[in-house]
Amino acid sequence: MSVPRARLLELMRARCELFSTTFNPEGVRTGNKILRQRLKGSALASYYPPKIMNTSQFQKKFEHLQLEVEDEEEVDRLDHIAALKARGKSAPKKKRVADAPTPGKKKK
Repeated sequence: MSVPRARLLELMRARCELFSTTFNPEGVRTGNKILRQRLKGSALASYYPPKIMNTSQFQKKFEHLQLEVEDEEEVDRLDHIAALKARGKSAPKKKRVADAPTPGKKKK
């Protein structure tokens, strides 16, 4: 003696309502298994060590000690820019006069 499918579906629906689960008689993939899991973000973030401060942050933090800190990256950048300027390959100077009308544009 077998139980009709409709009766089994009613039982499954009641069980899902009782235990707060998703009623899915066809077994379609819904992603509920993933959505029910606890979030992992804070655990993953705490796994990695804190970010090391750069020289400018270090200088700001210990400003009261009046330490002279030389930022090697900044010095290298400025040296590179100076070398480019010496060869005439640097960026053009910014325009100083904002009021001067440019050709082709009308003043409002």
